[in-house]
This record gives sequence, C-alpha cells and structure tokens, in this order.
Amino acid sequence: MRATARASLQKKWQELIRQHRQSKLPVSVFCRQHGFSDQSFYNWRKRLAASEPVRFALVDASPASGADRFAPLELILASGDRLRIAPGTDAATLRAVLNVLREC
Repeated sequence: MRATARASLQKKWQELIRQHRQSKLPVSVFCRQHGFSDQSFYNWRKRLAASEPVRFALVDASPASGADRFAPLELILASGDRLRIAPGTDAATLRAVLNVLREC
C-alpha cells in the first residue's frame, strides 16, 4: 500500500474512533451503523494507540501545605477523565493502569 493511501486510511480510522468515543454507543452498535466489523475497529484502535505517545500534562506536585502532602495525585486524561493516584501507589500498579489506558 502506498504511503498516501496508508495515511488516508489511518486518518479515516482516527476519525471513526473519535466519533465512537463521542457517540457513547457500544462498539458493536457503532460498527454495525457504519458498516464494518467489530474486529476491524478493535484492530485499528489498538494499532493507532500503539503509534501515539501517551500525553500527560505537567502538574505541580509540591504540597501547598503540610496537610496536602497526603492528597492523591490527579491526572486529567485527554478524554477528560480524571485518574487519582493515592500516595504510596507502587510503580507496578501504576504501570499496569497506564497500559490499560493505552489500550482504550
């Protein structure tokens, strides 16, 4: 497949995946409405997620006062969802959560 055709197909699927997120429909319903298989959707979503870096916003983690040092760290994801990480969360758990988010 030529690079331009591949880029065009990739953009098409990026737009479809964006539309699905906004629709709040189950994947099977969205796919049926748009005339493609669930498997194609999942394959493209995984492929595109693997090619995009995970984006994070820089936050000031320094406590404003002594009481705040026990507050959870909060990440605001590109989707608008918030992820609160409790103090003391081990690195393995955080890595597992971030890997799951990359697959979504």
